[in-house]
Amino acid sequence: MDRELQHDVVILGAGLAGLRAAVEISRRLDGKVDIGIVSKVQLMRAHSVCAEGGTAAVLREDLGDSRELHAWDTVKGSDFLADQDVVRTFVDTIPKEIRQLDHWGIPWTRDADGYISQRPFGGHSYPRATLAADKTGFFEMQTLYDQLQRYRTFTRYDEFFVTDILVSDGGFAGLVGLDTGTGETVVIRGKALLIASGGGGCLYGFTTYSQTVTGDGMAMAYRAGLPLEDMEFLQFHPTGLVPSGILMTEACRGEGGYLRNNTGERFMGSYAPKLMELAPRDMVSRAETEEILAGRGFRSPEWGDYLQLDLTHLGAERINTRLPLIREVTIKFLGIDPIVTPIPIRPVAHYSMGGIETDITGRTRVANIWAAGEAACVSLHGANRLGSNSTAECLVWGGIAGDRIAEELPGLAAAAAVPLELATRAEDHVRQVRARVGNENLYALRRALRETMDSKVGVFRNGPDLASALQQVRDIRGRAARAPVADTSRVYNSNLIHALELDNLLDLAEVTVAGALAREESRGAHARRDFPTRDDESWLKHTLAFYTPEGPRFDHKPVTIDMWKPVERKY
Repeated sequence: MDRELQHDVVILGAGLAGLRAAVEISRRLDGKVDIGIVSKVQLMRAHSVCAEGGTAAVLREDLGDSRELHAWDTVKGSDFLADQDVVRTFVDTIPKEIRQLDHWGIPWTRDADGYISQRPFGGHSYPRATLAADKTGFFEMQTLYDQLQRYRTFTRYDEFFVTDILVSDGGFAGLVGLDTGTGETVVIRGKALLIASGGGGCLYGFTTYSQTVTGDGMAMAYRAGLPLEDMEFLQFHPTGLVPSGILMTEACRGEGGYLRNNTGERFMGSYAPKLMELAPRDMVSRAETEEILAGRGFRSPEWGDYLQLDLTHLGAERINTRLPLIREVTIKFLGIDPIVTPIPIRPVAHYSMGGIETDITGRTRVANIWAAGEAACVSLHGANRLGSNSTAECLVWGGIAGDRIAEELPGLAAAAAVPLELATRAEDHVRQVRARVGNENLYALRRALRETMDSKVGVFRNGPDLASALQQVRDIRGRAARAPVADTSRVYNSNLIHALELDNLLDLAEVTVAGALAREESRGAHARRDFPTRDDESWLKHTLAFYTPEGPRFDHKPVTIDMWKPVERKY
């Protein structure tokens, strides 16, 4: 190892959950704590800045909203796979987070009476998506980072690529990674670790994710012995900009946008007549796919199949004040002005409902390791996440995990030296990747993986396609061992980073596809043509995937159902 560093707390990931936890730990311990914040990108480039439409919270109980209603919407939206005690904790906590951000200075959009504005979102029975125009995640990130500046408690490690999470004697021992600016191999020790490294949507080619979001934290945790939960549930957002996949926020429909097919019909009337375009995302994405398969979509040689998101009836003033980023993006990337021209869209890979298994506090099965945000599965979203519940989850469990870490930190033993065997094994991991020889191309393999996921593990699935996809993923893994890292330099070696990311993506792909093949039902975002109905008798349970060298070993655990029994899901 070139260097060894030590902190009280190490936070892996600098998005909403990571920053919220850092603020909470600093605040609770009155700045008397040493935090290391580790990010593979420059800190304020975390993918959370791309969240657009809003953050769900009950703020207007005087006007008819209620926490029980938010909880019911979330449980029903999850297709009854959410743990209901977790959901109650969530809906009780998030209003406080919204008001706390307000006190910290976030520029929430306000209505004419000065109240914080909220807009409708899919699956919610009340307009509770709290907004800062259509740049909500960006402003939340800025506000948290500004608040963190009050405390001189943290060290930033930007552009630092972690390769291994080290576990010794059943507890957290440290991180090993590459300082990409110097090429040095570095160990970072700590009393406690929070994994807040985001999702794995770059498994897919057509995705809303920044290309840096490759599920590294989830994959490393999996290899370190932490189970991954419910990974077969990957959300497809109904409105990805064609052909790039850039998110066209659900706020477009929350503000009154229409979805149209090639006859001009608002086709959601045939699928969810009560909520129309504001049905839950899994239902809208399936409806769009059915329209395309039935020949009612648009098609172009350049863009492929698509439908239209029509905002033209909203008018220039509403678009410019409530959806300015959407207009900016469509003009910049397609030369289309949504004030006058509908936007081409289709379903796009968007969010990991599954992740590292945690309890209701964010604690994992390994001592002194917590997880929060999209990297974690606290079992809030179940089989389908409602829009605007994601940034809310990051704030809630960033705060909860941060609070718990701060409470326990004084009683934790000082970080011990990393056992030589563990450190050597981690170094060998990178050396072996560097030493690969053969005639395979890792970039071609990454494209092949994404093509497989796009074509066979999409909005609709079936057994033969999933079995074929699983074999292809395993074939690509074998070929990756023959894909050399041509760049031998130490400094900013993106070739090496891409090779390590591909290994992480392959681990997540194998778990996702094998879990989808095993789950013989349709529930939420997991829609199988060969098992088209929900099967509560056999599959009302969470999937747990444990790492073995031969592939994932699956187990299950029950869903916490203590308030609402599952019923047929209609909108």
